[in-house]
Amino acid sequence: MVYVVIVFLWTAILLYILLGGADFGAGIMELFTSKKNRHRTRRNMYEAIGPVWEANHMWLIIVIVILFVGFPKIYTTVSVYLHIPLVCMLLGIIARGTAFVFRNYDAVKDGMQKVYTPIFVISSVVTPFFLGIIAASSVSGQIDLQAADFVSAYIFSWLNWFSLSVGLFTVTICAYLATIFIIGETTHPDDRALFIRKARRVIFVVMGAGALVFMAAYAENIPLLDWIFSDYPGVIALILATISLILTFIELNKGHAIILRFFAGFQVSMILFAATYSHFPDIVLLKGGENLSLLTHQGQYKTIAGLGWALLIGSVFILPALFYLIYSFRTKKSEQHD
Repeated sequence: MVYVVIVFLWTAILLYILLGGADFGAGIMELFTSKKNRHRTRRNMYEAIGPVWEANHMWLIIVIVILFVGFPKIYTTVSVYLHIPLVCMLLGIIARGTAFVFRNYDAVKDGMQKVYTPIFVISSVVTPFFLGIIAASSVSGQIDLQAADFVSAYIFSWLNWFSLSVGLFTVTICAYLATIFIIGETTHPDDRALFIRKARRVIFVVMGAGALVFMAAYAENIPLLDWIFSDYPGVIALILATISLILTFIELNKGHAIILRFFAGFQVSMILFAATYSHFPDIVLLKGGENLSLLTHQGQYKTIAGLGWALLIGSVFILPALFYLIYSFRTKKSEQHD
């Protein structure tokens, strides 16, 4: 049953990156859009994220619950030694959601609207940035359980070039996902052409940020190249991600929304697989060579079994409700256009 739980954990992480990433990317793209085009960018972005923005944090909650219930030692280690980036990420989530609601649904339109917008766009960058930092720090080997002072234990555990570069890479991935998602929501040819140009530019930014991750890993003596290229599955995953990225660049000329979204989701899936396959089941790599494993450091058998059944049964209710939510938004959107 532990493998069922691990599959749900990995899937929830992936879905949060895909759906939550596209959500965060909406604010990122608004931040890096000229004032002339900001209004139509905002309008189209919100139509794209509308079906998922209220539900995407469900996947993060599932990840937290799985770790808290099924892998308490892993949960405790990460939440203690990475509590600073965790708090920053959670504050970003709260600030972003609050600003989004008040900016779009506030009954009184006043000067506060000028406050909500910068909060929304800045937190849209901050949240995925620290999410990437947390992910990178977990495998950077910088968490020192024997640290004797605050700085060594709670600052240097995440404040390093590799974690910062992965944080930046995560931000660019979110922007990329948002530009791909938005293409299918545009109805005006000028809007579509604008966002296709943005998507092309973002692709090159993502490639540059990815290269920066490898350089930072090399500088920090983190064996990222070995993780990816030491096993055939990792190599194949990276090759497939590269091929799909090239196909995405070509497909942008046609603008087929479903195909573009499939390619984008597939690329992120392959990147996540390539980065995690080599050191699986180790999920946290500690300083000194010790690791925390999903198999070795799991909870009691009955706890894992109960958690697995709860996830299986819960998915029967959650997934249909999610599909219905998306369907409802689509139906409402079609009626508005009619």
